[in-house]
Amino acid sequence: MFKKSFFQSILFVLIPIVSLVSCDKDFNEIGADIVGDDHFTFEKYTGATVKSYNQKIGAVSSNNLAINQLGFYDNPPFGTTQANFVTQVELSVSDPKFNNVDPENYDVLPTVLDSVVLEVPYFSTIKSVEEVQVNGKTERRTTYELDSIYGVEGSKFKLSVYQSNYYLRNLDPNESLGQVQLFYTDQNTEIDNNKIPVLLNDLPTSDPRNADGRENTQFYFDKREHKTVTFEEDGVTPINTRSRPSMRLHLRNDVFNAAILNAPSGQLANNNVFKNFFRGIYFKTESIGNPGNMASLNFKEGKITLYYNEDTKKTSSQGDITYERTNKSYVLNLNGNTINLLNNSNENQDYLNATLLNNSQEASQLFIKGGQGSIAVIDVFGPDSDNNGIADEIEVIKANRWLINEASLTFYIDKQAMSDGRTIEPNRIFLYDLTNNQPIIDYNRDLSNSTINPKFNKINYGGVIEKENVANGRGTRYKIRITNHLRNLITRDSTNVRLGLSVTENINNIGFSRLKVGNTVTNRVPSMSVMSPLGTILFGSNPSVPEEKRLKLEIYYTKPN
Repeated sequence: MFKKSFFQSILFVLIPIVSLVSCDKDFNEIGADIVGDDHFTFEKYTGATVKSYNQKIGAVSSNNLAINQLGFYDNPPFGTTQANFVTQVELSVSDPKFNNVDPENYDVLPTVLDSVVLEVPYFSTIKSVEEVQVNGKTERRTTYELDSIYGVEGSKFKLSVYQSNYYLRNLDPNESLGQVQLFYTDQNTEIDNNKIPVLLNDLPTSDPRNADGRENTQFYFDKREHKTVTFEEDGVTPINTRSRPSMRLHLRNDVFNAAILNAPSGQLANNNVFKNFFRGIYFKTESIGNPGNMASLNFKEGKITLYYNEDTKKTSSQGDITYERTNKSYVLNLNGNTINLLNNSNENQDYLNATLLNNSQEASQLFIKGGQGSIAVIDVFGPDSDNNGIADEIEVIKANRWLINEASLTFYIDKQAMSDGRTIEPNRIFLYDLTNNQPIIDYNRDLSNSTINPKFNKINYGGVIEKENVANGRGTRYKIRITNHLRNLITRDSTNVRLGLSVTENINNIGFSRLKVGNTVTNRVPSMSVMSPLGTILFGSNPSVPEEKRLKLEIYYTKPN
């Protein structure tokens, strides 16, 4: 989170840079020639009609997202979100060969599976590194801070991992196999009913690796680095290997011994065959009576490693054959089709009341929430009373020949509604063309890039949270530039489309995800909204909102001589 003054300083640096690389083809047209934030020679107009509404979105397609949620997030202004996950698994090497020995030699020991470890890395940042002495050797011990963790730090929940028997096919048979099969956030019951009911992460608490239940019944996102102990060739001297924080679970040997090391003939021939034989892994979360915790994870970086040992055939230069016991490993990647399964519960009554209106009443508060959440709908410039396709207010601006220097929508945060200490405010919101499910022109024309974090690219387009300039200051507003959007309405008679407003996990991705059931205003929402568990409450345009907090369109313009 960054303070308002910080972003102002970035703007002063970026604006002259962007002016060198931007390409504004409307330079000589009415409404052209952006001058920036210095408006002392401009006239300001805030009387344009702006109306805003809430819209609940319901179940939304959530297959193959770049980032997925897992766990529980208790967000008091909205409610509790539970996130489960299912993924296909792929062979790292097709048609692997185990028991690599002469089958006629009965003196050879069989392949033995030692352990199976599932690992998914967390997003983390190194906070400090220190050197320590361990068994006479210097080791580097690293302290990490986890990123993209939501809720009460260290709060626990039950995590169960199962083998899925639900086939995540690639193509939709109802569309003549011509379109990608969509899966939706509300399909958890279907997935759960098709799991193989054998718990994979079943280590008892009597096992030192799971002494506090951290791998199943008392799971939490642990920020400590992992330490793995191996031994030198003497079998006595330990070697400590440290790695970044991750979900690390020990899975049942018998399941993977049967499915991989002793798979039926032909089932490991390639990934197409394998993904029908071994249909995937299902991560199921259950509350244990506390708020829980939720993490954003890139499961594509995850893997399941089978550690085993077997006799390897050795042939000497003289032709003598011996067998050497060798430690080996084989990796299954968490790749293929995935679904993020979401469920909202204990929803806040104010949130329910506002979103039940679903675009039928001008809002005093705008509830925008990611996941299986809600968006806002924005209409600007009011009615077209003569039905000529141009709003009356636009006709007045055209008649007065205003030169639009800058225009922006300012959304003030309802700080009182967002004051709960557990509520994490989204860093960014996204304004887009709701009618056509695409970015507005101001997004497309902004070429500015952040050297700090790519999620803060397109700073001129905006949508970045501005905060109180105090320690741990809360958000005050978001501001989004729509200068070129308005110019097109005024100078090119572009269609005055409805605008949508959502949270966004990453401003650089502009894909859209389909709703399971479309509503009266849209059938899609930004995919980056689906990936975010966060939400915010903004003041809307209803006349009951105090003027200084009400959603407004600010237009800076000059009149020709």
